Amino acid sequence: MKRALWPLVLFVLLAVLLGVGLRLKPREVPSPLVGKPAPAFKLAQLHEPEQLLTPEQMRGKVWMLNVWASWCGACREEHPVLVGFARNAAVPLIGLNYKDQRPDALGWLEQHGNPYVASLVDRDGRTGLDYGVYGVPETFVIDRQGVIRFKQIGPVTDEVLRTRILPLLKELGA
Repeated sequence: MKRALWPLVLFVLLAVLLGVGLRLKPREVPSPLVGKPAPAFKLAQLHEPEQLLTPEQMRGKVWMLNVWASWCGACREEHPVLVGFARNAAVPLIGLNYKDQRPDALGWLEQHGNPYVASLVDRDGRTGLDYGVYGVPETFVIDRQGVIRFKQIGPVTDEVLRTRILPLLKELGA
């Protein structure tokens, strides 16, 4: 009789694990970088390739880094939110154009609007890797000391902006 119950026990255990897994929110994967200094980089700007930007130049400011690409469908979804955010620019929004072709990226910004103070070129994706990017879009809030305080995996929506990012920016004194 006990032997007959094992398949039932195994089924119930798998059902419980599946139920727990379905309740997890994949967009809320904790980043090991939150609370740590933003990785260093020295990248050319998309519009002015002779101009370089580093996180050190942003020291003393609260700022946001948005990883995007012209080939990214979800970036198209979040872009109007970022354009609206940039109009009231509480903080500088820096773009990190990830694994993209320069003409495609420039054309995309011209067509959809450019919310970025500067957009940087990460052609080979190394800087994205340093930031733990495993898909675009991703957005980081970085404080005055250069510490990553928040990471959004996936599109920034009006709700995420209203409930997570703007309160954090206010808390950081931006």
